[in-house]
Amino acid sequence: MKIKVGFGYDVHQMVEGHPFVLGGIKIDYSKGAYGHSDADVLLHVICDAILGAANLRDIGFNFPDTDPKYKGINSKILLKESYRLVKEKGYLLSNIDCTICLQLPKINPFIPQMREGIAELLEIDVDDISIKATTTEKLGFVGREEGISAYCTCLIQSV
Repeated sequence: MKIKVGFGYDVHQMVEGHPFVLGGIKIDYSKGAYGHSDADVLLHVICDAILGAANLRDIGFNFPDTDPKYKGINSKILLKESYRLVKEKGYLLSNIDCTICLQLPKINPFIPQMREGIAELLEIDVDDISIKATTTEKLGFVGREEGISAYCTCLIQSV
């Protein structure tokens, strides 16, 4: 059995009046992440981590923002397709560990729902998904509420 580790990092600008989608759910807030797709920073880092672990490049390579078919796309679709590519290469996901960096809003109440939805998309047990949230103590672009960032590591294993 072959075991591989992947890592993902993503950043999106927070824009006043824009919808805020995170971890596959819409969160009611005055600002939302802006991007070519629905700008779900959490699902994007998971895509990057699992694609990278399988040596399938990254989300931008597989779903380029220069392709109009991905404009406004639901990131759940991107995650399902990313995992399909990983499985096609002969790997299954063991676990993911994610950290979201965001000053506001507080997202801890939404984490259980995010974990459940992501577990369903990735066909793994909810206990194999860790999602943590942190602020940057008002430092940097996250602290000034200009943006959101996220990190993810994952473990995949050959079938």
